Amino acid sequence: MTSSPVHSLQDRPPVPGVGPLGWLRANLFNGWGNALLTLAILWGLVSVVPPLLRWGVFDSVVTGDAAACRAGDGACWAFIHEKLLFILFGTYPHDQLWRPGLVVLLFIGLFTASCDRRLWRRWLAPLWLAGIVAMGVLMWGGVFGLSAVEDGLWGGLPLTLGLATVGLVVAFPLSILLALGRRSTLPLVRGLSVAWIELIRGVPLISLLFMASVMLPLFLPAGVTVDKLLRAQVAFILFASAYLAEVVRGGLQAIAKGQEEAADALGLGYWQKMGRIILPQALALVIPPLVNTFIGFFKDTSLVLVIGLFDLLRTAKTSLSDPLWHGFYREAYLFIALIYFAFCFFFSRYSRWLEADLNRSRNH
Repeated sequence: MTSSPVHSLQDRPPVPGVGPLGWLRANLFNGWGNALLTLAILWGLVSVVPPLLRWGVFDSVVTGDAAACRAGDGACWAFIHEKLLFILFGTYPHDQLWRPGLVVLLFIGLFTASCDRRLWRRWLAPLWLAGIVAMGVLMWGGVFGLSAVEDGLWGGLPLTLGLATVGLVVAFPLSILLALGRRSTLPLVRGLSVAWIELIRGVPLISLLFMASVMLPLFLPAGVTVDKLLRAQVAFILFASAYLAEVVRGGLQAIAKGQEEAADALGLGYWQKMGRIILPQALALVIPPLVNTFIGFFKDTSLVLVIGLFDLLRTAKTSLSDPLWHGFYREAYLFIALIYFAFCFFFSRYSRWLEADLNRSRNH
């Protein structure tokens, strides 16, 4: 008689490595530490998500008055419904709200067009310039039969998008010049560029806003005033240009020295070399930090509330001062957070797609 074979561990059937079970084992339960962390996260989700859904969805009050909201146990989305126009557009005249609404659509349209690489042509920059001029005409009025509206009445989403977009559009080419100036062989140009960058980066943005809003008028001659919105916009441009300049400089330093030597051998001038060979490669290398700076700058526009401008966060905060709707701060700030998240998430996903697309183009 022969004895039955002894099965070793190697003789056991393999654990499935494909399908849902294989994915779970490979990503969530591939070790004791990972398994415990996965179970802890699942326990947290089970503890948080059902109450959050009950508060925000099932027990929420979507329409009605403040009394109906206070009588219930859920979120009061009726507050957002009641204060939506004020949160989005501030104190802009109610009968002219189509104008800031159209401005927001123009911003979104320009962003969308700029995301399509097929539209990256010479006419894209003039298109942006024409769009910004059209937005200024719509917001200020006073021409083409539009009633004049002073910028002190602007607020909400158009003001936030305007500060961020105009600031970045102006600061980006300025940052390229600063980055090139910091790498310049001319001592005066290099010294001025370093002084600009380090001075602006050495102070917080809120101090620049206070200087522009409070200190600058003290140094102006009697009777001379500068619009508060313009002062805030200049402060944002200075702040963004210094931080973007360091990002661009990092990309320039990553380019091999042979690229510049080859361009010099071809007889290209400085600006031809930078514009056609060096800068396109450098900017492609620093897409993630560039977009990260853009996102941070977009969120930093909320700081203008400290100098009295009614940005998106300020309008939400002001809407809570209504005695009838006092106390629904969670709904207000959650709504604002969702708006910021939507724009920032779009920028982040687009930057990842653009980076992958540029890598594919270089590999082919």
